[in-house]
Amino acid sequence: MRLTGPMRAVAVVLLVGLTWLLASTLFGGESVSFMRHFLNSASQEPTAEPLTEMEEVRPRRYKCGLSAACPPKHLAFRLVSGAANVIGPKICLEDKMLLSSVKNNVGRGLNIALVNGVTGEPLETKTFDMWAGDVSDLLKYLRPLHEGTLVFVASFDDPATKLNAESRRLFEELGSTAVKELSFRDSWVFVGAKGIENKSPFEQEKKQTNTASIFKELLDCL
Repeated sequence: MRLTGPMRAVAVVLLVGLTWLLASTLFGGESVSFMRHFLNSASQEPTAEPLTEMEEVRPRRYKCGLSAACPPKHLAFRLVSGAANVIGPKICLEDKMLLSSVKNNVGRGLNIALVNGVTGEPLETKTFDMWAGDVSDLLKYLRPLHEGTLVFVASFDDPATKLNAESRRLFEELGSTAVKELSFRDSWVFVGAKGIENKSPFEQEKKQTNTASIFKELLDCL
């Protein structure tokens, strides 16, 4: 009878211990796991979505919009003629816009940029109205060109009405072949040089059609 009290106490202690052990076994591991997940998710930065192929690979941009870089010691250029009398021409050299509607330095007729053929430095730009202008202004401009001067030409609206035999010959001496047949509202882009011995490889011409938005474009290296 004297052992009844102590035995009851031991039984209670054993029962409590067994209950704690059983609870730890059933819930302990899962409780730690949830807590760890909660702490990690609370402190972890959100994972960025992977970039798409278009975002990862962006096309490189080359000077004047060319599809590839020019070799060393070459000039990148782009010429775009005007489209009828609506969209003005453009002349770009080494990623610098020499003539464009944005620069407000283009006009009806022939838009011309002169470039030093040795250094590649732009010299000057000028526009000659071949509809209502005086062709003598164009002749005075072309006759005294120095040997080696590069001549960039982009037409706008009407490049030819006022052209005469001498002005056409001067462009032929710069390397043009299309200027012989150039007529009203043809589209023409051309790069020539004073003192060239053969025809220029940089020339495009489009004869007038009923389409009001025709234009010609040259993109290349020289």
